[in-house]
Amino acid sequence: MKDASVGDVLDFLGHLKESHIFYKLSDPTEGAIMVEIAVPGERWEVEFHAEGEVGVERFVSAGGVQGPEVLEDLFRRFSD
Repeated sequence: MKDASVGDVLDFLGHLKESHIFYKLSDPTEGAIMVEIAVPGERWEVEFHAEGEVGVERFVSAGGVQGPEVLEDLFRRFSD
């Protein structure tokens, strides 16, 4: 993607809306807007930076549904 402008961000959000794809906006990085997108089995993070750079991270599920026992492991591994 070429360097992005505010218009490009708005066009991107419009495309998500037209496609009925859930998203939310956040600003975790100074000078950037993140669009967090949730689709079945995947999550995307698209960052539009003030300088025009666009970064995309895509997280894909390994598949399968796990039971509640996995929650203990998550808290053990990621709690402070």
